[in-house]
Amino acid sequence: MLARDDIPLKRTPLHALHVSLGAKMVPFAGYEMPVQYAAGVLKEHLHTRQKAGLFDVSHMGQVALRAKSGRVEDAALALERLVPQDVLSLAPRRQRYAQFTHEQGGILDDLMVANFGDHLFVVVNAACKDADEAHLRAHVSDSCLIEPLADRALLALQGPRAESVLAKFCAEAPSLRFMDAGPRKVAGLDCFVSRSGYTGEDGFEISVPAEQAEQLAKALLQDPDVLPIGLGARDSLRLEAGLCLYGHDIDSTTTPIEAALEWSIQKSRRQGGARAGGFFGAEKILSQFAIGAPRRRVGLKPEGRAPVREGALLFADRAASEPIGTVTSGGFGPSLNAPVAMGYVPTQLSANGTQLFAEVRGQRLPVRVAATPFVPNTYKR
Repeated sequence: MLARDDIPLKRTPLHALHVSLGAKMVPFAGYEMPVQYAAGVLKEHLHTRQKAGLFDVSHMGQVALRAKSGRVEDAALALERLVPQDVLSLAPRRQRYAQFTHEQGGILDDLMVANFGDHLFVVVNAACKDADEAHLRAHVSDSCLIEPLADRALLALQGPRAESVLAKFCAEAPSLRFMDAGPRKVAGLDCFVSRSGYTGEDGFEISVPAEQAEQLAKALLQDPDVLPIGLGARDSLRLEAGLCLYGHDIDSTTTPIEAALEWSIQKSRRQGGARAGGFFGAEKILSQFAIGAPRRRVGLKPEGRAPVREGALLFADRAASEPIGTVTSGGFGPSLNAPVAMGYVPTQLSANGTQLFAEVRGQRLPVRVAATPFVPNTYKR
């Protein structure tokens, strides 16, 4: 299997385990990754909602950001030049969702950043990790050391029984709250554990030394409540949760305000805040805070049974000649037994309940703007 430009696909430390479990492997973000196992996408999806699923997300980038001064506050202030979020107030052993933005306010990538006490721990998307590292080196290497943690794997354990499963290997697991993050022992291994995830379910992400990843994965899979889950169910789960996929629902042409991510920008970085602006694209992003953005990412519920897929054009009415928006993610929601989608529409057409029409194979199918998440999240606050 080859990636773009005939470059061989990379493999995660769990590749042999995926093959032994009968996974169907596909190219994804330069890696050979499992799209599904023998159970199939539908069963994997529902099992994660009902019990617990184990995902290999080792293709994502893990980076330690250390201030040359030794003060984590200096690393936080340096990172705040690149993201609209408040990193300085992030308490030790807590993490926060953020976005790298460019000078026009578009999103270069979305990421998670955690305060590990003496440095910041950052997780970025697989397809963007080389560009993200270069972005960090270009803009914060004057004050920070940027250390890619290529010798670590990353597992996600998600679902209502994730806590009871992980508690057998990590006594601290039940005491963690949503968005807690930091170094912890798991099955005697030196791991970084966060209580977060990409499914809308309660769960954990576990960074583990690469050479011990298979050992830990096999131990977790011994639990009858845990199934291995591939990229197919990961995508349907995150869509039901109303979460963005970089390169689809958000990219360099979308601002955080257009993407309905303004909740992620704390008051201290907004107009009138203690450290307002100072990040790439601040003028445009803060202007959109004040006067609104011309378009908006919304949830969409097709009124029939047919899924509306990414790329489908949206129209204000059945007879309109010009599209008013585009679907960015769409498919069947197994938990709802119904199709769901997300896309961008003009702000004046973004109210919940607004009827629009999606073009599918030459037909205009009715859809309604709907609140997300489509499935209520179960995070442990």
